[in-house]
Parts: sequence; C-alpha cells; structure tokens
Amino acid sequence: MVIGLGRFGSSLAGELVSRGSEVLGIDSRPEVVQRHADELTHTAVADTTDPESLRQLGVPQFRRAVVAIGTDLEASILTTSLLADFGIPHIWAKATSRQHGRILERVGAHHVVLPEHDMGERVAHLVTGRMLDYIEIEEDFALVKTLTPDEAVDRALGESRLRSKYGVTVVGVKRPGEEFTYATADTVVRKGDILIVAGQKDQVEEFADVT
Repeated sequence: MVIGLGRFGSSLAGELVSRGSEVLGIDSRPEVVQRHADELTHTAVADTTDPESLRQLGVPQFRRAVVAIGTDLEASILTTSLLADFGIPHIWAKATSRQHGRILERVGAHHVVLPEHDMGERVAHLVTGRMLDYIEIEEDFALVKTLTPDEAVDRALGESRLRSKYGVTVVGVKRPGEEFTYATADTVVRKGDILIVAGQKDQVEEFADVT
C-alpha cells in the first residue's frame, strides 16, 4: 500500500508494480488517483487521517505500507500513527526534514526516508570527490564506487593492504566490459577497474580521493 501519489509515491508504486508486487495506491485527490488508475493494481480516493475510511479499504490487513504524503505534515503524521495503531508490521514514511522524520519514528514508522535530503547529500559527494557513486548505509557508514588507485594496480588486494592503510574493505571489482565480481584477498586489480568499497564515511572518502 502506498499512501500519497505525488512524484515520490507514484514513482515508487509504479516501480513496485513493475517488480511484480500488487499495490494499492491511495490519495485524497480524485484527479491524481484517476491519473494512476491504469498503472497500479488497485487505487482509491480516501482521507487517510480517518480510521474508518482505512478500515473500509482493508488497510489493517496489509503487511507493508508506505506513507508518501509530501507537504501536509499533519496528514503524514496522523496517517502514520493510524497505521501503527492497526499493527501493520512494516511502515515506511517519507519525511521532509530530520525533525519530521523523528516525529514519524515516534508515532510508529519503522523506516523513515528523506528522498530530497539523501539525493542532495549523494550528489554533493559526487560533485566534490572523485568517486563514481556514493550510497550512505548508516550515518557513519557508506559504500563507494571508485577507480583502482595506482598503488594497487597489478597487485592482489591482500598484498596491497588497502584495508590496513585506509580502513576500508573492497567488496567488489568490475573490469571494463565484464560483470561485477566479489573481491577476495587474492583478487588482482588492474588499472581502470571499478571498485566497490565499504567503510566509515571519512575513510571511504579519503580512499576515493587517492584514486
């Protein structure tokens, strides 16, 4: 179930359907629901701050729900709270700020996402660094896609001792024209290989700067 069919919610719901999930999309705006009626498994117009409306849609029987309501903070918080009251096991909620996210967690969201903030932070790392991609896993842990540093070229990862020097772990390697493979201590990396590196944020950033 995806509640709120704005840009984020409708994109998420469409992707879930394309991956084989049955999705109920709910929004309070009839014109928005009509726009996505043919794309989603089921759609409904409803006030999701009204518990009776949610019961009539069978919402308490769902196991996974995403609250993708954007600018209406009151509706976002009340809807999340109702889903928690219904005992839905997995609730994701979109937040527009960290403060909003903390409130959503307090009223019952199991997972909070900040799409604009997360994308802004990701792009900032790409713009200011030499990494090819950046994904923050936790507040202090990240995955980075970057090129092989000169000091590791034509050497096995165990021999180049990147982990002991930089505190990072190379978890995957991609040679041009080939697929990604898992990295081991015996993996020999070449110039131009792409590495997937995991570690503390400051350590992976430092490592990417030497590539």
